[in-house]
Amino acid sequence: MKRIALIGLPFDEHSSFMRGAAEAPPLIRRALWSGAGNLWSESGIDLGAPGVLYDAGDIEGSPGDAPEKISRAVAGLLEQGFVPVCLGGDHSVTYPIVRSFRRFFPTLAVVDFDAHPDTYDEFQGDRLSHGCPFARIMEAKLADRLIQVGVRADTGELRAQARRFGIRTIEMDDWREDLVLEIDGPVYVSVDMDVLDPACAPGVSHHEPGGCTTRMLLRAIRALRGSIVGADIVEFNPRRDASGITAAACAKILKELAGKMLAAGD
Repeated sequence: MKRIALIGLPFDEHSSFMRGAAEAPPLIRRALWSGAGNLWSESGIDLGAPGVLYDAGDIEGSPGDAPEKISRAVAGLLEQGFVPVCLGGDHSVTYPIVRSFRRFFPTLAVVDFDAHPDTYDEFQGDRLSHGCPFARIMEAKLADRLIQVGVRADTGELRAQARRFGIRTIEMDDWREDLVLEIDGPVYVSVDMDVLDPACAPGVSHHEPGGCTTRMLLRAIRALRGSIVGADIVEFNPRRDASGITAAACAKILKELAGKMLAAGD
């Protein structure tokens, strides 16, 4: 049986507007284990059963060595046969994560649920910015295919980058309730919490109105046809989540991702 490994990546040094995402991992765990809910996914998987979830703790490191530490830690989990779910942190962590996955999966597609493409060549002089991870991933050929869903904050430069890298973009205006992504082979899923409308997830640094509901996102995850081999949940900023709504949404998304990974035939 597959085992899910949770690993916290408390890094936000490459955030461009507001810090705070580094504080997210323990808040996501607290919401996941809260007595306010249970550990069953909607697909009928008991994540609280013995041996299903393993918590690998948080990675510690300075801004300079964080990418290498992230890559080593994720690779270590993959070597042990775990399916990693990484808890960010800002979106810059996805680059070193996917770098590790590429070593284990010669064929790899990435699905990014996000309000922003995050494909700038550099942002504010930082090529490792949380606005750049997918440029680094695609230029290094770490993914064979990138699909970005929920985009609604595009620019001319980002549209040019999408053409350059052959990215499939499903803008928010084109996202329908019955969206089904059909992908052959291994899939890595990245969930930037600002893909959700701020009404559903106020605890993000970059509020971008006009996003999807939590239900739309969960349906898209559960309808995805492909083998999900790993995932991250990033850009949750607890400093803007006074009500705890965003932490609860992160925990719910985590449960449904894990349930999807553990479901028969996945």
